[in-house]
Amino acid sequence: MQTTDKIAFGGGCHWCTEAVFQTIKGVYDVEQGFIASTAPYDSFSEGVIVHFDSHIVSIKQLIEIHLHTHQSTSDHRFRTKYRSAMYWFREEQESAFAKAISTLQPNFSKPIITKALPFERFKLNDETFLAYYKRNPEAPFCRRYIDPKMKLLERDFKEIFDPFLK
Repeated sequence: MQTTDKIAFGGGCHWCTEAVFQTIKGVYDVEQGFIASTAPYDSFSEGVIVHFDSHIVSIKQLIEIHLHTHQSTSDHRFRTKYRSAMYWFREEQESAFAKAISTLQPNFSKPIITKALPFERFKLNDETFLAYYKRNPEAPFCRRYIDPKMKLLERDFKEIFDPFLK
Protein backbone atom coordinates (compact mmCIF):
# COMPACT_ATOMS: atom_id res chain seq x y z
CA MET A 1 0.00 0.00 0.00
CA GLN A 2 1.41 3.37 -1.02
CA THR A 3 1.44 6.06 1.69
CA THR A 4 1.45 9.28 -0.24
CA ASP A 5 2.84 12.53 1.06
CA LYS A 6 4.36 15.65 -0.42
CA ILE A 7 6.91 18.25 0.52
CA ALA A 8 8.51 21.07 -1.48
CA PHE A 9 12.12 22.20 -1.77
CA GLY A 10 14.01 25.12 -3.23
CA GLY A 11 17.64 26.06 -3.10
CA GLY A 12 19.32 25.78 -6.43
CA CYS A 13 18.31 25.51 -10.02
CA HIS A 14 15.02 23.65 -10.29
CA TRP A 15 16.47 21.51 -13.10
CA CYS A 16 19.04 20.23 -10.60
CA THR A 17 16.57 19.80 -7.76
CA GLU A 18 14.11 17.99 -10.02
CA ALA A 19 16.79 15.57 -11.26
CA VAL A 20 17.99 14.84 -7.71
CA PHE A 21 14.56 13.83 -6.44
CA GLN A 22 13.62 11.94 -9.61
CA THR A 23 16.36 9.44 -8.72
CA ILE A 24 15.17 8.65 -5.20
CA LYS A 25 13.34 5.39 -4.48
CA GLY A 26 9.89 6.11 -3.11
CA VAL A 27 9.54 9.41 -4.97
CA TYR A 28 6.86 8.91 -7.59
CA ASP A 29 6.44 12.45 -8.92
CA VAL A 30 8.40 15.71 -8.95
CA GLU A 31 6.68 18.91 -10.07
CA GLN A 32 9.21 21.51 -11.18
CA GLY A 33 8.48 25.21 -11.20
CA PHE A 34 8.23 28.22 -8.93
CA ILE A 35 7.13 28.31 -5.27
CA ALA A 36 5.97 31.18 -3.07
CA SER A 37 5.41 31.23 0.68
CA THR A 38 4.09 33.90 3.02
CA ALA A 39 5.60 37.39 3.40
CA PRO A 40 8.44 38.22 3.27
CA TYR A 41 9.01 35.09 1.12
CA ASP A 42 5.92 35.57 -1.05
CA SER A 43 7.78 36.14 -4.32
CA PHE A 44 8.19 33.10 -6.55
CA SER A 45 11.50 31.23 -6.35
CA GLU A 46 12.65 28.11 -8.21
CA GLY A 47 11.60 24.89 -6.55
CA VAL A 48 9.98 21.47 -6.75
CA ILE A 49 7.11 19.63 -5.11
CA VAL A 50 8.16 16.08 -4.23
CA HIS A 51 5.43 13.41 -4.00
CA PHE A 52 6.66 10.36 -2.13
CA ASP A 53 5.78 7.13 -0.38
CA SER A 54 6.75 7.53 3.27
CA HIS A 55 7.05 3.73 3.67
CA ILE A 56 9.97 3.76 1.23
CA VAL A 57 11.70 7.09 1.87
CA SER A 58 11.39 9.21 5.00
CA ILE A 59 10.93 12.94 5.14
CA LYS A 60 14.22 13.11 7.10
CA GLN A 61 16.04 11.36 4.23
CA LEU A 62 14.52 13.79 1.71
CA ILE A 63 15.55 16.77 3.86
CA GLU A 64 19.07 15.39 4.22
CA ILE A 65 19.35 14.88 0.46
CA HIS A 66 18.15 18.42 -0.13
CA LEU A 67 20.66 19.92 2.30
CA HIS A 68 23.55 18.02 0.71
CA THR A 69 22.65 18.74 -2.93
CA HIS A 70 22.49 22.52 -2.89
CA GLN A 71 24.40 25.30 -1.14
CA SER A 72 22.41 25.06 2.09
CA THR A 73 25.00 27.05 4.06
CA SER A 74 25.61 29.84 1.54
CA ASP A 75 23.68 33.11 1.54
CA HIS A 76 24.83 34.10 -1.96
CA ARG A 77 23.51 36.93 -4.11
CA PHE A 78 21.05 34.72 -6.05
CA ARG A 79 19.02 33.69 -2.97
CA THR A 80 15.90 35.51 -4.23
CA LYS A 81 15.83 33.37 -7.37
CA TYR A 82 17.17 30.28 -5.57
CA ARG A 83 15.65 30.52 -2.08
CA SER A 84 17.09 27.85 0.22
CA ALA A 85 13.91 26.45 1.72
CA MET A 86 11.82 23.47 2.66
CA TYR A 87 8.15 24.26 2.14
CA TRP A 88 5.79 22.40 4.42
CA PHE A 89 2.20 21.42 3.76
CA ARG A 90 1.48 20.25 7.33
CA GLU A 91 2.88 21.48 10.66
CA GLU A 92 4.38 18.04 11.37
CA GLN A 93 6.68 18.61 8.39
CA GLU A 94 7.89 21.89 9.91
CA SER A 95 8.84 20.11 13.14
CA ALA A 96 10.47 17.27 11.17
CA PHE A 97 12.61 19.91 9.44
CA ALA A 98 13.65 21.48 12.77
CA LYS A 99 14.57 18.06 14.14
CA ALA A 100 16.51 17.15 10.97
CA ILE A 101 18.45 20.43 11.08
CA SER A 102 19.53 19.90 14.69
CA THR A 103 20.60 16.33 13.88
CA LEU A 104 22.37 17.17 10.61
CA GLN A 105 24.02 20.52 11.45
CA PRO A 106 27.19 18.82 12.81
CA ASN A 107 27.79 17.41 9.30
CA PHE A 108 28.25 20.95 7.92
CA SER A 109 31.15 23.31 8.62
CA LYS A 110 28.90 26.42 8.43
CA PRO A 111 25.39 27.07 9.76
CA ILE A 112 22.57 25.76 7.58
CA ILE A 113 20.56 28.74 6.29
CA THR A 114 17.72 26.73 4.73
CA LYS A 115 14.37 27.97 6.02
CA ALA A 116 11.21 26.02 6.83
CA LEU A 117 8.37 27.97 5.20
CA PRO A 118 4.68 27.29 4.72
CA PHE A 119 3.77 26.38 1.15
CA GLU A 120 1.41 28.91 -0.43
CA ARG A 121 1.52 28.91 -4.23
CA PHE A 122 3.09 27.03 -7.14
CA LYS A 123 3.50 27.71 -10.86
CA LEU A 124 4.53 24.76 -13.02
CA ASN A 125 7.46 25.50 -15.31
CA ASP A 126 7.04 25.59 -19.09
CA GLU A 127 6.75 22.08 -20.59
CA THR A 128 10.01 22.50 -22.53
CA PHE A 129 11.97 22.73 -19.25
CA LEU A 130 10.34 19.84 -17.39
CA ALA A 131 12.40 16.65 -16.93
CA TYR A 132 15.34 18.70 -18.20
CA TYR A 133 18.09 16.29 -17.12
CA LYS A 134 16.21 13.26 -18.39
CA ARG A 135 15.81 14.91 -21.80
CA ASN A 136 19.28 16.49 -21.97
CA PRO A 137 21.78 14.39 -19.97
CA GLU A 138 24.64 15.30 -22.31
CA ALA A 139 24.01 19.07 -22.17
CA PRO A 140 26.97 21.04 -20.77
CA PHE A 141 24.80 22.39 -17.93
CA CYS A 142 23.82 18.86 -16.90
CA ARG A 143 27.39 17.57 -17.05
CA ARG A 144 28.70 20.50 -15.01
CA TYR A 145 25.99 20.91 -12.36
CA ILE A 146 23.73 17.85 -12.21
CA ASP A 147 26.19 14.96 -12.76
CA PRO A 148 28.18 15.81 -9.58
CA LYS A 149 24.94 15.67 -7.59
CA MET A 150 24.19 12.24 -9.08
CA LYS A 151 27.63 11.03 -8.01
CA LEU A 152 27.03 12.34 -4.49
CA LEU A 153 23.68 10.53 -4.31
CA GLU A 154 25.21 7.31 -5.59
CA ARG A 155 27.99 7.54 -3.00
CA ASP A 156 26.13 8.84 0.08
CA PHE A 157 22.54 7.67 -0.44
CA LYS A 158 23.05 4.42 -2.37
CA GLU A 159 20.31 2.55 -0.46
CA ILE A 160 17.64 4.88 -1.87
CA PHE A 161 19.33 6.10 -5.07
CA ASP A 162 17.84 4.84 -8.32
CA PRO A 163 19.89 6.08 -11.29
CA PHE A 164 17.01 5.47 -13.70
CA LEU A 165 15.10 8.72 -13.77
CA LYS A 166 11.31 8.46 -13.43
